[in-house]
Amino acid sequence: MKALLAIDGSKFSEAATRAVATHFRPDSTEVLVLHVVEPLVFSTPFQMAAGYAPEQAEVLKEELKAAQESVDAASEVLREARFQVSTRVVKAETRMGILDVAAEWHADLIALGSHGRKGVKRFLLGSVAESIARNAPCSVFIARTAPQQ
Repeated sequence: MKALLAIDGSKFSEAATRAVATHFRPDSTEVLVLHVVEPLVFSTPFQMAAGYAPEQAEVLKEELKAAQESVDAASEVLREARFQVSTRVVKAETRMGILDVAAEWHADLIALGSHGRKGVKRFLLGSVAESIARNAPCSVFIARTAPQQ
């Protein structure tokens, strides 16, 4: 089986990583650990030259570095559990990045964590997990952490 593990460096992604490590058989599962970094989009005054935004480039560089560190950490957990693991960091809108990589890689399963947002937060921030579950070309495994009290 080919399982795409979509992570974002959060405790919810850690829960998804642990769930994959404990719920699936390593001898028959190949895992691609994916972190999608959303490109920074700011409007700039028309006076600024096209492409002039050094601080944006620095922020994106830091985000890509953090993303690589998170996929490395998740892949280490899975390798210790004896999974065959590869990693990828892509720049895209989160939902489409996950779905595009899953289709391109021919994933049999997409695993990800759920932040469990409700109400206005869910309306404003959206639900990546829900969008993936509705639009995925394969099965979806959503890991949840224990509810906060």
